[in-house]
Amino acid sequence: MPRAELTLTVPDDVWIGDVSRRYDAATFRILSALPGEDTGVGLAEMTAADLPELLSDVEGYDAVDSLELLGHREDTALVQFETDTPLLLSPVQGSGVPLEMPFTIEDGEARWEITAPRHRLSELGRQLDEFGIPFQVERIEQGVEADRLLTETQRELVDAAVESGYYDTPRECSLTDLSERLDIAKSTCSETLHRAEEQIIKEFVDRERAGPSLS
Repeated sequence: MPRAELTLTVPDDVWIGDVSRRYDAATFRILSALPGEDTGVGLAEMTAADLPELLSDVEGYDAVDSLELLGHREDTALVQFETDTPLLLSPVQGSGVPLEMPFTIEDGEARWEITAPRHRLSELGRQLDEFGIPFQVERIEQGVEADRLLTETQRELVDAAVESGYYDTPRECSLTDLSERLDIAKSTCSETLHRAEEQIIKEFVDRERAGPSLS
């Protein structure tokens, strides 16, 4: 299943985008978020050198219905907030993509990691565009699991080959050594490795050709 890393530009008219730009050295780490029909509730760590001033400013935004301090140490505060403009959660709801927590917001930019089917990722991109949230795809990985890419026999052989130094430069283990270690025929060892290498190389090439895209 594809895994994507995105950088979102939080619009200026969203309170957390505005405040994170005003305190551009601050870090907002969103630990959890729950969207409702008209509001959203979030749990966040806010870190800043001038923390009391930042918290006071956050509480002053009209869009922040409540801000509760749950704890703090030095320059970091744990807070629960409720907002009537949970804009960042709307595209997630609309696309049906689970948003991985925590994620950070710094200087007006949010960094997301998403794992979802490609059609869901495409819908997320459409939803972000619809809500006017600019974004950049940093990376997409296809995320094919090893037990789906290789058979159990192929995986065990590749693991043994790596551990024995078969793929080292210079090679520390010959094909004959490897086949004797595993007590299999040299021809079987060679053919099984070749088929495994074929799958690995093809998967690598497919990932490179796919490139980062949510379209």
